Amino acid sequence: MATLFKDVYILDGSREKAALGHVLVSKGRIVSVTEAGAEQSADLNLKADKIISGHKRMAVLPGFVNAHTHAAMTLVRGLGEEAPLMEWLTEKVWPVEAKLTAEHIYWGTLSAILEMLATGTTCFADMYFEMDRVAEAALQTGIRAALCRGMTADSNDKDKINKSLSENLELADKWHGREGLITVQLGPHAPYTVPVEDMKKIAKAAKEHGLGVHLHYLETEFELNYIKNELKTSPEDYLINTGLMDAPHLVLAHAVYLEPELADKLKLSNLTLVHNPCSNLKLGSGVMKLSEWLDKGAAVALGTDGASSNNRLDMWEEMRTAALLHKGVNKDPVCVSALDVLRMATYDGARAFGFAQKGLVREGWMADLVLVDLDKPHYIGANCENLAAYIVYAGSSADVIGTMVNGKWLYRNGDFPTLDKIEIMQRAMTAREEITR
Repeated sequence: MATLFKDVYILDGSREKAALGHVLVSKGRIVSVTEAGAEQSADLNLKADKIISGHKRMAVLPGFVNAHTHAAMTLVRGLGEEAPLMEWLTEKVWPVEAKLTAEHIYWGTLSAILEMLATGTTCFADMYFEMDRVAEAALQTGIRAALCRGMTADSNDKDKINKSLSENLELADKWHGREGLITVQLGPHAPYTVPVEDMKKIAKAAKEHGLGVHLHYLETEFELNYIKNELKTSPEDYLINTGLMDAPHLVLAHAVYLEPELADKLKLSNLTLVHNPCSNLKLGSGVMKLSEWLDKGAAVALGTDGASSNNRLDMWEEMRTAALLHKGVNKDPVCVSALDVLRMATYDGARAFGFAQKGLVREGWMADLVLVDLDKPHYIGANCENLAAYIVYAGSSADVIGTMVNGKWLYRNGDFPTLDKIEIMQRAMTAREEITR
């Protein structure tokens, strides 16, 4: 079925300003993007089975990509609040996570997907365990997902990393490229939870199997000191000598303590940093040097991290926080623009995880789109010139009235056509009770 978005504002991170026009979607792709008044505009009505008229009070944006999260951690939201990262992990989160079953993770993931779809996210990058159930939840929904099995060492199980790596490779064999909705990466947790020799083994496997690698890197000052004092190396040499830098694509989540002057020593062409501003602020981890990395030409995506350290899965809040935070830290109101964070939240995230032709509103690209209601008081004065600023600084996820993946509505005016919201919430609530007893 072909859907025409008529008389809408069209905006993505590649445009200097929005355009008023029409977007025709058919067979999962954007068939045409036509500015208002163009000669072919009159013919579009004839090609559409469904017309959504924006009356110049709606915007069409590319779907958001949550480039780093742990979706099923919706089940541990609110545990161990206001504690430092390592205390929060070791004393509050990990003991409860040990009780999680595959069934818990399935329903926790679906709960997260409800939250993400309602706020305009069309793709999420997930690092957790029981990832087959996460893949099933994503495929059932129709949302895109980049999945990796989180790998950590265990002094009581010397073979744990090998088992986890085998699971991750099996995940890739089964799900990578499935229906164009799922990609798979390898997911070593972090340098302080994966021994160097095991990290080398994972990097080698990534190169041999043509898979990207997604890990936490330099999230806290503790980790920086661990690499320098315990591993006796530098952050850049760690990435190079373990072979991580040679992976087909490397995604470093957080990178709070990764210095921009190292850019010349790293392969920026196959590297993406994921900025998680709200999580880093809540855990007191510090502030990534975003504007300096952007000046170096690095690709930077945006993520929420898990719902227990944020506590939201709302990419609108990440965009606004990222834009405002760095203006304040750098005492520079132009160092990170609204268009910068919009691109980070869409195109750069999709590129990092191997989703081609996604993240822009462009002819021939995937119809992963967000429909935004501009008929609200806080959009008075919005126009083509300033819409990006209105979206990032005045807008919020409450303005989302539709989320589409592959040209199919997954969220529309409060409804989830592919999911049973009531059952998911009930099952997730039961799972939460079971793990916190």
